Amino acid sequence: MTQPPAPEHCTTMAEVRAGVDSVDREMVALLGLRFGYMRAAARIKPERAMVRDEARKAQVVDNVTLHAAMEGFPPKIAAVLWDQLVEASIAYELDAFDSRA
Repeated sequence: MTQPPAPEHCTTMAEVRAGVDSVDREMVALLGLRFGYMRAAARIKPERAMVRDEARKAQVVDNVTLHAAMEGFPPKIAAVLWDQLVEASIAYELDAFDSRA
């Protein structure tokens, strides 16, 4: 499969859509890897109460908003998306922790 052109080189909606689809596939693969780390965390943490860590959540969101700004991605949107991602990750990790027994 050929790579779609960079956004600034797109001249048709077909190219834009191909680019979006390509990025979405990459994002799903990266999210799968991220959730693999959530499974590892559930395996490593000795206590269920350790799954939710509000200080770490704030650190993750802060890191993402900083990197988003550097990449030209609106930090406010990144903060909302990652807040939801971290909450979903916590729920997933809790399920993984509970299935250990």
